[in-house]
Amino acid sequence: MLSRKSKLLLTKIFSFFSVIRGYNIWVIALAQYLAAIFILAPELRALEILLDWKLFLIVLASSLTIASGYIINNFYDAKKDLINRPRKAMIDRLVSQSTKLKVYFAINFLIVTLVSFISWRAVLFFSSYIFLIWFYSHKIKKYPIIGNLTAAILAILPFFGILMYYKNFYHVIFAHATFLFLLILIRELIKDLENIEGDLANEYQTIPVLFNEKTAKTIISALTITTIFPVYLLIDIYDVGYMDIYFYFSLLLLIFFFIQLWKSENKADFLKLHFLLKFIIVAGVFCIVLIEPSVLIHGKKLLTSQYVIFLESIT
Repeated sequence: MLSRKSKLLLTKIFSFFSVIRGYNIWVIALAQYLAAIFILAPELRALEILLDWKLFLIVLASSLTIASGYIINNFYDAKKDLINRPRKAMIDRLVSQSTKLKVYFAINFLIVTLVSFISWRAVLFFSSYIFLIWFYSHKIKKYPIIGNLTAAILAILPFFGILMYYKNFYHVIFAHATFLFLLILIRELIKDLENIEGDLANEYQTIPVLFNEKTAKTIISALTITTIFPVYLLIDIYDVGYMDIYFYFSLLLLIFFFIQLWKSENKADFLKLHFLLKFIIVAGVFCIVLIEPSVLIHGKKLLTSQYVIFLESIT
């Protein structure tokens, strides 16, 4: 049996995990490594990328920056979340606002310390990233269009950090980034429709609040149609291996999304659309391996051979 103190500690740990959305961070870290192996540095061996300590620090710093971003965003959105996400807000409130700020500053200090082992450019990049997330949470997110655009840009910046590390500016990379950017931007606008009650109560000037729901749906529809262009480039112009299966499937889901968007009328409907977009984004992370599946097969063979050598050495 756990003592009352132990139960309280576990509850606070769970609460903090909810604040930093730990379930999202590991997906982003995985996406960074897969993007490095299959898209950003395909000429390098997968093992070489996995054992690169500088890349590890970049991924770790990115994960910590995103975590600190969720903390400061949660800090400023505490009142709004009580209306939009009452259950989650009650869990998050188990950790005090002062504790959140202390952890936020401690994480940011750790980030700068870690990337200082890489280069002064890395320090500048992550310092700017941290500042932009704070400025977005504090000011920008309350305004229409610019708030949505900034949120989408901040979401893809970790991949830009790896792009700068490898200095591979292939056109196909920007086609991938454009498709991801559009999906995230659409998701941000759906969240505005989903959270309209809390935004109204806290004077957030989002598109649905300033204009109306129909205007927001029209903009989302236009962006959804725009996704056809990067998908066309990735399927017909560039070589993305078997990942074109994912893009065809994504188009079908986006057509379904488009139809359901105009049928949606309440928060529950918009929440379903939100999760559909999230599914497309997360599925895209795992489908990166379809670009060159032989890398996984080769990796499995290599691990098996090394395991056999290890067993022979100890027998």
